[in-house]
Amino acid sequence: MKSTEHIERAADADKDVPLSSIGPDDPADGLMAVAEVDADSIEDGQIRAGRLAGKSMWSAIWILSLPILLQQLMAACVGLVDKILAGHLPGKVVVPAMDGIGVGTYVGWFTGIALAGLGVGGQAIIARSMGSGNKKDAHDALGASVTLGVVWGGFVGVIMWLLAAPLAAISGLTPEASAHCTTYVTVIAWSMPFCGVMTVGGLCLHGAGETAKPSWISIGINVINLVASWMLSGVVIRYGEHTLPAPLSINPETWGVWGIAAGTSLSYIAGGIVTVWIMAAGVKDLRLEKSALKPTRKIMWRIARLGIPNFFEGLAMWGASLFLMGFIGDIARGATGLEPRQGLIGAHMITVQWEAFSFLPGFAMGTAAGALAGQYLGARNPQMARKAIWACTYLGMILMGTMGIIFMTQGRFLASIISDQAVHLEEVPKLLMACGVVQVFFALSMTVRQGLRGVGDVKWILAITVGSIYGLRLPLAWALGVWMGYGLAGIWWGLSIELAIRGMLFLARFHYGNWQKLRV
Repeated sequence: MKSTEHIERAADADKDVPLSSIGPDDPADGLMAVAEVDADSIEDGQIRAGRLAGKSMWSAIWILSLPILLQQLMAACVGLVDKILAGHLPGKVVVPAMDGIGVGTYVGWFTGIALAGLGVGGQAIIARSMGSGNKKDAHDALGASVTLGVVWGGFVGVIMWLLAAPLAAISGLTPEASAHCTTYVTVIAWSMPFCGVMTVGGLCLHGAGETAKPSWISIGINVINLVASWMLSGVVIRYGEHTLPAPLSINPETWGVWGIAAGTSLSYIAGGIVTVWIMAAGVKDLRLEKSALKPTRKIMWRIARLGIPNFFEGLAMWGASLFLMGFIGDIARGATGLEPRQGLIGAHMITVQWEAFSFLPGFAMGTAAGALAGQYLGARNPQMARKAIWACTYLGMILMGTMGIIFMTQGRFLASIISDQAVHLEEVPKLLMACGVVQVFFALSMTVRQGLRGVGDVKWILAITVGSIYGLRLPLAWALGVWMGYGLAGIWWGLSIELAIRGMLFLARFHYGNWQKLRV
């Protein structure tokens, strides 16, 4: 039988339960709603539930970050495989196909933004629930996130269909490249409900400290994408004197881009199915329950309150990228006074693809920072939450700084892995130089931003991102690339300068803000 002192401590703990977590669907007595929370474990600031329960901070960081690093590496490889296959299409279609798939990648970026918004909301709630031991809240958040992910994924697929042609026109693509862009986007659009489940489900699992299983899913979808895209595209891969013939007799000039997109779509469908199976089977202290798939208004609002600012932040970044594609299109057409040149969008997207590899350590450390800080705040230990974000930030800066050195010294070699076209071999090393110089600041921006997002500080993140992008990023890119005539390299130097400034703004918010007191 509990002592009076123990009951009083439990009652005191109940007073600090966020009001947003108590609604008309909960028991009338707030103490009953959090009966699973042990007051002793809350008082000593230890994470009580999930895979990170009882782990030291450094152990928790590696438990979270290493599988996430592998998962993001595999995710980046999906795009890399698509571009390598496109780069080995027959000579007369390779440049327009690369440009078309490059613009199509921007539409794919929009889908990631739209779907991640829901996942971030669910992740933050689940992380707090793991820290406090409130498993019911975690189950409800998971079920609601999955249901919303399927619905939202279907809606995003429709948007992809509608965006493909206008985006190709904005980017100034040739008719051939525009046709490839539309084909690539519309084929992938069919898989968006499954991609929604995979994306949202993976983020929710991260909130519970389970990162290994999502990483294995990423490995699986990469294998499927590689095999299916190669088989369905009919691409013959050549490196020097070595030739790898196509496994099927398919005309790559006609079906190449369609086959690349179809393989990617099949991999997303498989990933979504496996993600549902894993969540239904359950991980430590978190399971997808059938009853939670019909979410209440309260839990949907809690997810939306965190996810909507994240969505608009991503949408602002994506919208700015449309302006950048327009700038590049103007340069490619010769509208800025420079000599017209086809293939600049392809060079831009090759650089973006390699940049995606550079920020893998930053993303992994940032995701670990957000999940771990959220759980520490759930356990009412803000000091450890701050310490975890600092530790992840330092590690991210060291790792991404190393990648920056590689970019600055091995630009031509990296470009040649994807394409042997002269325009790509000339332009990509210049862009990678600008990218490599600011990798340390990029790591600072990514890790601190992800850490603050994981604890629910989404409104400040939105404000800093929108202000920096539209107040600095676009003006600098236009001024250096278009107005001053430095071309594509000038655009990338503008992007790099803004990124360094944005990293310092996130650091200021982390150091001086009151994010430790936020409720989710």
